[in-house]
Amino acid sequence: MCGTFPCGSGSPPRPNHSRIEESAPPVTGYLRLGLALAVAWVLLSNHFTPLLLSLGAVSVAFVVWVVYRMRLVDDEGNVTGQVNGIRLLLYWPWLVFEIVKANFHVAWRIVGRRIRIAPRLLTVSAPQRTALGKVIYANSITLTPGTVSVIVDEDEETILVHALTEASARDLRSGVMSRQVQSTERR
Repeated sequence: MCGTFPCGSGSPPRPNHSRIEESAPPVTGYLRLGLALAVAWVLLSNHFTPLLLSLGAVSVAFVVWVVYRMRLVDDEGNVTGQVNGIRLLLYWPWLVFEIVKANFHVAWRIVGRRIRIAPRLLTVSAPQRTALGKVIYANSITLTPGTVSVIVDEDEETILVHALTEASARDLRSGVMSRQVQSTERR
């Protein structure tokens, strides 16, 4: 070494680009994902103002970028996943029904002559095989009125839940929601 750079070069060493980088999956997978997300955005929002369309485009671009960074598109251009898309689509109506049912349950507790709540913390088993399955389960618990996921413990495979009533806690302990989420995971 002669000074800062190798002797006789006068400039910093060039980076070695001969190293083979992980090849990026085909662009078609990202384009299909972006198109599917854009269609879902339009169908769910049903508003066509420039502001909402531009916010949708930014959201779609952000999600596609995150998927790219996480390398969730395989070599054939398919989005790899830990859940079965068809089963997940079938799970949503079931979850919406549970949310509506829980809304009536909580509203009845609040509007009734006496407020019959018994707040409690309970631990429920989270036997889902994937991290995404555990996230879907914890979010489903939180979306259901009267229950909130407090802590997801991946090591113990449990979720600490705050339940507003004994009935809400009993529903969670029954494991029906957990089994529904497990059915969405790829085998």
